Amino acid sequence: MMYQTLYERLTPLYPLGEAKAIVRTVLESRYGLSLTDIYTGKVSELSAEDNAELEKIIARLEKGEPVQYVLGEAMFCGRTFYVVEGVLIPRIETEVLCRWIAADFNQPYCALQPPKPLQVLDVGTGSGCIAITLQKDIDNVEVTAWDISGDALLIARRNAMAMEARVNFELEDALDPSEDKRQFDVIVSNPPYICMDEQAEMHQNVLDYEPDTALFVPNDDPLRFYTAIAKYGQKALKRGGALYFETNPRYIEQVVGMMSELGYVHIEVKEDQFGKRRFTKAIWL
Repeated sequence: MMYQTLYERLTPLYPLGEAKAIVRTVLESRYGLSLTDIYTGKVSELSAEDNAELEKIIARLEKGEPVQYVLGEAMFCGRTFYVVEGVLIPRIETEVLCRWIAADFNQPYCALQPPKPLQVLDVGTGSGCIAITLQKDIDNVEVTAWDISGDALLIARRNAMAMEARVNFELEDALDPSEDKRQFDVIVSNPPYICMDEQAEMHQNVLDYEPDTALFVPNDDPLRFYTAIAKYGQKALKRGGALYFETNPRYIEQVVGMMSELGYVHIEVKEDQFGKRRFTKAIWL
């Protein structure tokens, strides 16, 4: 097979640049071919067995299946996470959120850093990408991660074991959390935030393969999860604790207003790497 032939088969579904990137990802991840190898024609030197496997991979990609599900892995903050259908694929935008939190709590003599282990709660953990990243990248931290999906928790635990990350995974519903007296220094969430009427703007491979429960909220209640988590934070955050959200840029001002009404202060907004206002941070006093 030739590299050009492979990516041209995906151009009915993807822009040319994205089709090329997807094929390069496959060739590098599955067959260990570097960019130089690809451009010097090493693809055509694959064995008959590898060619047969590659044909099956391209056939799945031609049907719109995300490359991360086809390969069973996704990169996030420099680590390889195992992913399958039923768990949301980690997004590059979310890396900004993790780096923001890590920077806030890894600074020497940070006023927010408690002397005891930092207690962090990740609500809606999915693959575990946020929880595991924070556990690995923040000094002196204890991380708890919730999800309503038992299948997602199994994937998250597998990722944590593979990366030797100590995370306490729990089956919990963000909209109806269990009553307990635990207190956290940080609550972070990247909850479902896409309204149903935005589906027309989305790529079909997301709609066909990624879990609806991790993506969508009703058109008439876009802040459903944010409000529930912020109200939980009123009880569960320590004084001076921080609440971080990844949000839908369409509704970020509403999220900010809601947190302010609930009594959160020092509210900040941060852009993602594409210039969209996507993240918020607020302090509970």
